[in-house]
Amino acid sequence: MLLNVVLDHWGYFAALVPIAVLLYASIVIVGGNEIALIERRWFGSKMPQGRVVALGNEVGIQARTLGPGLHFLIPFIYKATKSVFTEILDNEIGLIESVDGNAIPAGRIFAEVVTGHNSFQDGEAFIKNGGQKGPQIEVLPPGKYRINPYLFKLTKGTVTEIKDTEIGIVESVDGAAIPEGKIFARAVEGHASFQNGEAFIKNGGQKGPQIEIIPPGNYRINPYLFKVTKSLATKISEGEIGMVESSDGSAIPAGRIFANVVPGHNSFQDGEAFIKNGGQKGPQIEILPPGVYRIHPNLFRIMKAAAVVIAKGEVGMVTAQDGEPIPMGRLLAQSVPEHSNFENGEAFLKNGGQKGPQIDVLLPGTYRINLNLFQIQIAPAAVVEANKIGLVTALDGIPLPEREYVASPITGHNDYQDGSAFLTKSGQRGPQLDVLRPGTYYINPLMFSVAIDDVAVVERGQVGVIVSNVGDDPTEEMKKRLGSSQTGASIEEGKEKYVVPKGFRGIQEEVAGPGRYYLNRRAFMCYIIDTTNITIDWDDQEDTRFDQLTVISKDGFPIQVAVKVVIRVRPDQAPYMVAKVGSIDNLIQHVIHPMIDSSFRNQASTASAMNFLQSRSEEQSKAESRARIDLERYHVECVSVLICQIKLPEDLMETQTKRIIAEQQQEMYKMEQRSQAERTEMEKMRATADQQPTLVASEIAVKVATQKKAEMITLAEGTAEAQALEGTGEGKRLKAIGDGEASKIAAIGDATAQAYSKQKEAIGEDAIKQIKIVELISAAIENGQIKIVPDVLVSGGGTAGDGLMGQLTRLLPGVDLNALMAKGGKQPQA
Repeated sequence: MLLNVVLDHWGYFAALVPIAVLLYASIVIVGGNEIALIERRWFGSKMPQGRVVALGNEVGIQARTLGPGLHFLIPFIYKATKSVFTEILDNEIGLIESVDGNAIPAGRIFAEVVTGHNSFQDGEAFIKNGGQKGPQIEVLPPGKYRINPYLFKLTKGTVTEIKDTEIGIVESVDGAAIPEGKIFARAVEGHASFQNGEAFIKNGGQKGPQIEIIPPGNYRINPYLFKVTKSLATKISEGEIGMVESSDGSAIPAGRIFANVVPGHNSFQDGEAFIKNGGQKGPQIEILPPGVYRIHPNLFRIMKAAAVVIAKGEVGMVTAQDGEPIPMGRLLAQSVPEHSNFENGEAFLKNGGQKGPQIDVLLPGTYRINLNLFQIQIAPAAVVEANKIGLVTALDGIPLPEREYVASPITGHNDYQDGSAFLTKSGQRGPQLDVLRPGTYYINPLMFSVAIDDVAVVERGQVGVIVSNVGDDPTEEMKKRLGSSQTGASIEEGKEKYVVPKGFRGIQEEVAGPGRYYLNRRAFMCYIIDTTNITIDWDDQEDTRFDQLTVISKDGFPIQVAVKVVIRVRPDQAPYMVAKVGSIDNLIQHVIHPMIDSSFRNQASTASAMNFLQSRSEEQSKAESRARIDLERYHVECVSVLICQIKLPEDLMETQTKRIIAEQQQEMYKMEQRSQAERTEMEKMRATADQQPTLVASEIAVKVATQKKAEMITLAEGTAEAQALEGTGEGKRLKAIGDGEASKIAAIGDATAQAYSKQKEAIGEDAIKQIKIVELISAAIENGQIKIVPDVLVSGGGTAGDGLMGQLTRLLPGVDLNALMAKGGKQPQA
């Protein structure tokens, strides 16, 4: 049945098959991520010369494309070729180069931007609207695009990423020419950080390095139009500063070193504002404090330097490299206000800051100072320790008057720490009167030099005599009553010249008592004078000031005298003593020593050596009186003059000693004589005492006889009488014995006295001989060899000396008496 139907309609089916085939060939189905590229093969106009892509009625590859969907094309006339979408990822951009279009004008590199092509997806509109052949300024952002690959050559590029610590430096490869003399292209508006190349070109963007930079972020920048170089942002750390030098801008005026400060450049981050506002090429006054800055490194060269740190106990000296010249005759630049310790260089220059060393200094602290503008030198502060003073010399100021050595004091300079105030108040150049007491002073060493000196110390028992080099000269009236020290002068006339009241130039009448004084030795000289007793010795000890005095006596003997002089200077007389002789040492060396030497020479020349020795007390009194009178003329009190020792020549002393020994021996003989007399009396008493038993016995016998007499009287008168006569005779016998013994003792004493008498008469021409004999006798007596009275004394012819020599020869056997006599200097006479 079906077959019959087919066979019946075979003609119709035969006609429909070609139609179906034609329909099938005419349908183009484009997928969702595809495009269809069309080529017109027949029945159309020819493309103009130089064209590559055809428009709608032209034969050739068509500029237009077919998007996703069902499309009908006349077979054999059009040929469709499918292609995938162009996809730009999120971190990518599409760079377009047109292979067809109008020619790019001469001098241009990139094609002009045309409208209506829908991000290059409508190639026909691109060509019709005047699109130019070559690289396109516009870029494709991330997305999917239906772009004709025959018309547009697409290259993918990466998004320009500028990190937080980076900046983008841009150089344009197209645009207007940079004016002559300029280095960087001027900034133009509307290019959205160089992402809109069309706006950049239309608004007059210039070819070459751009003054604008790209801050951190992601940017769709055409790398064919803009060459972007990444650089690190400028980071100024704590404790650092950034010094800036511009490579572009106006010229710095002649005579100046640093560029003027201009506003609005936001710490050199806005280079365009810097140039527009008149920024000058060269080193900049402004500096960068710590922080992060997006500064064009090709426009501004940043030099990092450590901040200026002035430690405790230090001072910073500043030298400006730019500014007005220092006036003639001045050493340091004048102080100007508002420069904030030289941190504001602009204010320094605007307010008339001068070039060169500055009078202001930097105190301890941290400073952000432009080291290109200001050179900093660090020096130790002036430190005055305990018991010290600082003597100050000003190196700048008005000249000192001709007769002045020390500058007149002024106030308000804060112990020389404010040099500007010192100069403002007409401080004088040279040594200053005011001193620095113990402490730390931040003084400009370029303005003031400080020398350390000891404080003036006046101990107990001393006074300080002050000699002033400053003050008014004494008046004529004052001079009339000064200067006379003649005998009989009045109290006023007796004052030494140049001893003046306080406030006048000269030796000050008022002395300084014990204590410590901050005394300027350049202005005031202090002479320390001892007011206690001062002892001066002349002897042979090593630690004494002078050797013992050697004087010549009247009889020509040299005498050595050890002397001690004690002096004292009263406090009220100390200035006059200084005016007279200068110092204690001068007083001792040039006054007292020659005075004492002369005094003792004069005294010794009027007396013999022995008399000088024997009248020592008188000589001492005379020397003291003379010294007291002489020293009063020098306002010095003589306490005492003491003669400690007098040394005569040895020969003279030996003779004197011998004479004294002889006198002593004579005295000894007298004593011996008295001793022998007493001995005789003693012997007599001893003999009497020895007979006492006999006498007692006789008395008892008498008593017994008397009793017996009464008993025996009747017995025998004759016997009793005989016994009585016998007793009487016995008594006479005993008496005779006693008288004889007494006579013996008396005879010995008389002989001894006679011998001493003769010895005394013998001393004279035979004095030495008798002295030696007496010495032998004394030695023999001490040794117990002889008795002082011989048992037998035989007298004969010759002298008493001969008798004595014979007796000594017998008593001292073995002793050579003649040799002893010879040793004594004289032989005994025969």
